[in-house]
Amino acid sequence: MGFRFFRRKNIFPGVRLNFSKTGISPSFGVPGARVTLGRKGVRTTAGIPGTGLFYTEVAGSKSRRGRSRGRAAQQPPEPQHKLELGFFERLFTPKGERAFVDGCKAYVAGQRQKAARELRSAAHLADGAFLAGFLAMDADRAAEAEKYLRLAASRHKQLGELFKKYGIQVELALKVTDFVVAHIRPCKRGALLGLAEIYQAQDRTKEALNVLKELRRGSPDDVVVKVAIAELVLDAAPDSERLARQVVRLAGDVDNESSAHVALMLYKAQALRTLGLPTAARDTLTAACRKKKDRDDELLRAVRYERACVYEQLGRQARARAEFEKIYAEDPDHEDVAKRLGLRGCTIKR
Repeated sequence: MGFRFFRRKNIFPGVRLNFSKTGISPSFGVPGARVTLGRKGVRTTAGIPGTGLFYTEVAGSKSRRGRSRGRAAQQPPEPQHKLELGFFERLFTPKGERAFVDGCKAYVAGQRQKAARELRSAAHLADGAFLAGFLAMDADRAAEAEKYLRLAASRHKQLGELFKKYGIQVELALKVTDFVVAHIRPCKRGALLGLAEIYQAQDRTKEALNVLKELRRGSPDDVVVKVAIAELVLDAAPDSERLARQVVRLAGDVDNESSAHVALMLYKAQALRTLGLPTAARDTLTAACRKKKDRDDELLRAVRYERACVYEQLGRQARARAEFEKIYAEDPDHEDVAKRLGLRGCTIKR
């Protein structure tokens, strides 16, 4: 997967400056629709906020070297969106590809049921199967989602070709653990992560683990995959010392670089506690708490809750209670903090 590096600066609502290696360009608009003026022309971006699907068009501007008196300057034709197939284009476009285009149009328009129907007819194409699989997952049609994502994974070399052809950029948000969301694009990794989530939701732990191990063989340093494996293993057998050792080896010398890394540190600490190593668990959790910027609040509470449990194991009851009280003040319903503080069933007198 490629990465595009750029920086943005908001000037005032709806207007911002984009800084990249090619220069500075202003852009105007609101969520879901934006126009950018750049060296290559006018770029229009539109889509449905929250769907992860949008399209981009660039209308180039060319200077005219001569002028004609008495004739109005010709206006450039309005750009036609690539998803709008003309009459003759539809005649010469294969049926499955037409269904893919119509499915994407429906998805951009927020018509998910129509999109699903069209994409089923395009599921023999890698990109059609990919999007059809995630739409089926979103609609809790597990068997259908599994079928399409397995097909997409088997044809991963073609993934992204049709999206690129029709100028569509896709990024889907997939929740792989309670605390980690993976942003995926049409590729083998995305299809297999989706497949693993389907298996895990159906308690097909062994199949989910096999898919994640396949992903790890291809990308051994992918922290999202490591987190997914660690959560799966600990949920399957939280008291198993053998599996706890596997999680500790999997996490390795993980550092606090992102929310995904913090989640992996949390699972490593839980495994260390299972192995009877509370001091090592405490140090891991303390390191996980050092950075709070851009970290998920619920994840940080889970880390602090685990550290409070470790303090109890170390016999530091006052420190543990102080941590539980802080968590309760932020979220009285978090885990069992109320019970640990002896507040369960208490009533407030007025």
